[in-house]
Amino acid sequence: MAAKPVAKRLVVLVSGSGTNLQALLDAIETTGAEAYGAEIVAVGADRAGIEGLARAERAGLPTFVCRVKDHGSREEWDRALAEAVAAYEPDLVVSAGFMKIVGKEFLARFGGRFVNTHPALLPSFPGAHGVRDALAYGARVTGCTVHFVDDGVDTGPIIAQGVVEIRDEDDESALHERIKEVERRLLVDVVGRLARNGYRIEGRKVVIQ
Repeated sequence: MAAKPVAKRLVVLVSGSGTNLQALLDAIETTGAEAYGAEIVAVGADRAGIEGLARAERAGLPTFVCRVKDHGSREEWDRALAEAVAAYEPDLVVSAGFMKIVGKEFLARFGGRFVNTHPALLPSFPGAHGVRDALAYGARVTGCTVHFVDDGVDTGPIIAQGVVEIRDEDDESALHERIKEVERRLLVDVVGRLARNGYRIEGRKVVIQ
């Protein structure tokens, strides 16, 4: 008799409305944690009172908040965040719109297991304004990237990318909304495949088994 598949443990980090979190929650609920390959065991945030945390609470998930201003230094915050995440023993940590850059302590624990999304086709247009920068440059296509986080800004190994055409009438808001639609689908697909199949990182290349 084949062994029953065990769902991998996910901790998801949010900073805002939590639409990427909701996409993961919906996929797991629809498919079932074992079939999807993962279950969310906790949701953390860098600020209180956000819709992302409310989504988690409605789903019956444990939540925690780790605010930079509650700590004496950025390093202390990074250590506290790492401890809070580690308490849930995750196999993968997913940044679902988490708008803080983690530090050495967090990456020492979760490097190679911390998944992030970015609204551009990396390595083009890294940083906080990827959508605006692509428009300003006159790019004809942009999109989103799911990647592992390293100690640079959007420089970690790329797992998958989705392409979005830039239309002549696009402004930043309209383009970003279309990117988000692709981003949600891509994140759900990638996290499931990483969890179900396993993976290895060879230099800059991510190989899903």
